[in-house]
Amino acid sequence: MKLIPRFNLFEDEFTDSFGTKNSLSTTNQLMKTDIRLKDGNYTLNMELPGYKKEDIKLELKDGTLRIEASRTSSNETKDENGKFIHQERYFGTCSRKFFVGESIKQEDIKARFENGELTVEFPAETEDKSKQKHFIPID
Repeated sequence: MKLIPRFNLFEDEFTDSFGTKNSLSTTNQLMKTDIRLKDGNYTLNMELPGYKKEDIKLELKDGTLRIEASRTSSNETKDENGKFIHQERYFGTCSRKFFVGESIKQEDIKARFENGELTVEFPAETEDKSKQKHFIPID
């Protein structure tokens, strides 16, 4: 029996600057992800335009990979006397969780961020031989 990661069971979160959780579709639009299986390895390609490498955090816990991206920006316009006539602040955090398998360790996961795209690679979880059932034939 081969264990298959549960990629279709996303636990998405998106919190806007007011601390309000929004719908899953909002997060999926922000963190569009392609998942490929090739040569026994999974590759996740996630679009994160406008984010910097230092804005992104990956955490592995209990077989679940959590990817979180946070961004803060501020726009301000002052008049000639230095008084604000317009000021906006934005803070947003979005995250996605993927079950990758309990046998996957932190050192098995490789990640890189380039041109607004996060690429995460890890081996497909294989069956733990010590937990396999061994049947005794009946004569």
